[in-house]
Amino acid sequence: MKRELYDFIIVGAGAAGLHLALAMLSDDWSKNKRILILDKDLKDQNDKTWSYWEQAEGKWDHIIRKSWTKGMFYGNQLEIPLNLHPYRYKTLHAIDFYKEAKRRINQADQISWMTEEVVDLSFAELPVQVKTDANLYYGHQVFDSRVEMNSELDDASYYHILQHFKGWQIKTAQPSFDPESFTMMDYRLKWKDSTSFTYVLPFTAREAIVEFTLFNQELLSDEGYEELLRQYIEEILQIREYEITAVEQGVIPMSDAPFHLSSTDHVTKIGQAGSWVKPSTGYSFKRAELFSQQIVQNLKAGIRPDIGLLSKKFRFYDSVLLGILHDRNHLGELVFSTMYEKNDIQQIFKFLDNQTSLAEDLKIMSRFQYTPFLLSLKQYALR
Repeated sequence: MKRELYDFIIVGAGAAGLHLALAMLSDDWSKNKRILILDKDLKDQNDKTWSYWEQAEGKWDHIIRKSWTKGMFYGNQLEIPLNLHPYRYKTLHAIDFYKEAKRRINQADQISWMTEEVVDLSFAELPVQVKTDANLYYGHQVFDSRVEMNSELDDASYYHILQHFKGWQIKTAQPSFDPESFTMMDYRLKWKDSTSFTYVLPFTAREAIVEFTLFNQELLSDEGYEELLRQYIEEILQIREYEITAVEQGVIPMSDAPFHLSSTDHVTKIGQAGSWVKPSTGYSFKRAELFSQQIVQNLKAGIRPDIGLLSKKFRFYDSVLLGILHDRNHLGELVFSTMYEKNDIQQIFKFLDNQTSLAEDLKIMSRFQYTPFLLSLKQYALR
């Protein structure tokens, strides 16, 4: 059994762990550090698709599957065209990110990657002890992406809903898509009276990902998702001849529980375990990149790694919106439709990126119907 000491140990090689490793490698400060990545999986499968927006060029443009400057929103009997400029909406396959991360990691002398499962982590004494199913490691600083629910985090006073989805990548017999425009949300087909919509990412005129998504607390059967996908493709898109070339399915927890409070001076929770997933939308890829860069700057400054990552103001906003989705899920279409109808997409992206000022926040909020938000705010105050 190995017993090795590292400066930094990263538990989990998902978006958060790999972004953090790459952020460390991108800074000369890390050249004399010993870094270890631990994950039970080889990360050799395309297990998900990540989408995000950003202005101009980005560091992953060479591996993205496709990007768009135009989109559509359908909801509340509205059809809203979205001109994203100067933003681009980008999507990439996880396998391409994994391959790129491995390529960079393999070129670095200071980092090791072990395919082992972490079974125990102890920081009763320093350095932190990380036990896997094969070896024992020690780290001066550990970054842990494992979500470990406890009674405090599972408290009913926090909102817990699920973003769950199933998507088909399809290839059509005839040109059926505009490859220059994607569909952000389409509420024309819903499951019962819920916040549920379809998301369409066209790669070519004959190839696209069509994904049915729900923001609620009730998972569907595989047949349930598939029936909705068939109905959307055949009735809304009016496509009769197509083949399914790939399938994607997943569940993203959307919660305002303070997972990040499980961090300590020497064990920092990252990813979902560190509250990195935006509670009200489920977006995480770009946030993981930005948070990882901040962690490196904190380490260089000699301060606790998680300082300054999360905004109390925007977590409050997320909680209020989650409250509506949790207690009055049928209002989701109205809320999102109002947001897209009465605000420029550029301002929406800025708001969702936690970059708006209080004056800008109030301007956006003034355009919503007050009653659902006041009811959610009241419930928030009673927690």
